[in-house]
Amino acid sequence: MSYLGVVVVAAGSGTRLGAGLPKAYVEVGGKTVLQRALETLRELDEPAQIVVVVSREWTDRASEICRAVETGKDEIILVEGGRDRHDSVGNGLAALPAGIDVVLVHDAARALTPASLFTAVAAEVRRTGEGVVPGLAVTDTIKRVKDGRAIETIDRSELAAMQTPQGFPLRNLVEAYNAGNGSMTDDAAVYAAAGHPVHIIDGDPLAFKITTPEDLERAEHLVNTSVTRVGTGIDVHAFDAEQPLWLGGVHWPDEAGLAGHSDGDAVAHAICDALLSAAGLGDIGSTFGTDDPRFAGAHGDVFIAETVSLVGAAGFRVLNVSVQVVGNRPKLSPRRAEIEAVLSGLVGAPVSVSATTSDGLGFTGRGEGVAAIATALLAVVG
Repeated sequence: MSYLGVVVVAAGSGTRLGAGLPKAYVEVGGKTVLQRALETLRELDEPAQIVVVVSREWTDRASEICRAVETGKDEIILVEGGRDRHDSVGNGLAALPAGIDVVLVHDAARALTPASLFTAVAAEVRRTGEGVVPGLAVTDTIKRVKDGRAIETIDRSELAAMQTPQGFPLRNLVEAYNAGNGSMTDDAAVYAAAGHPVHIIDGDPLAFKITTPEDLERAEHLVNTSVTRVGTGIDVHAFDAEQPLWLGGVHWPDEAGLAGHSDGDAVAHAICDALLSAAGLGDIGSTFGTDDPRFAGAHGDVFIAETVSLVGAAGFRVLNVSVQVVGNRPKLSPRRAEIEAVLSGLVGAPVSVSATTSDGLGFTGRGEGVAAIATALLAVVG
């Protein structure tokens, strides 16, 4: 039975990204570019033998990433790259085992490419028996430039921006690489130079290549906003003059404290409730019961640290938290920056704090206690 082969090229230096390391190992939303590219391949509907091409000095790190993605499925084959992309792809093709009829060559830097594009390319290769490349129509006006001057406008209707994966009958691509040279910038050019036709299908905007810092920022934004969860938390505590006041993770000398099983930090507790709510993990009462002696008198930092750990274990990453404190005292504005710095450090994400009064209405207006309302935004990791 024939099956699919995928060669993932991850041997580039990524100097234009300016990250100080090859872009395959730069993180996007907490995962490396290479890991994201490989995890997509695990979503394919058909079995696929994956070969990853990396530079020699990064073999150990790449091996760790591959092991994390394998999850009991076919082992990923790791090979060293060559002097240039042409040699690297050739090394990857040579590592494919027998039985493969169609091969897809993919740049790891296109880490957000959806699995559906791999499926579409492979299906079209099998339908036509020829090379297939995804491409996007060029929408900008394109001009030919010489010595800093525009000398000609190019008909953009005849242009397309090429993407990966690029798919081919394996035997034909191997022959093309054996006969080609390293001056061509993509596999389709090598294939066409050997006299084989190449078909274009619709590409996908998500298959963009992470090359510059702007590309990385775009990828981060897409990962962070693609699947998010919002949660709200509210906490209320009455004043207790016999207790020290802890609010927003900081101590307030000479202020009446807040009553509670722990330190009564309504801000910290509201944050915990918001985080737990967004992650679908219940609330602070069910998670840290008042009958648990570990949390008797505990400060807010203990609850936040444990909550952030639970949220992370559930597959979420905190993007930001905002908190509004309702009460006549203490006056938060002189210490707002300090509180935000402390809470942001505990949460591991930006925390903004604001304050208001209730214009004399209710228990906060009568000066009987403090209320805090928090909203948390989480991203699904993966």
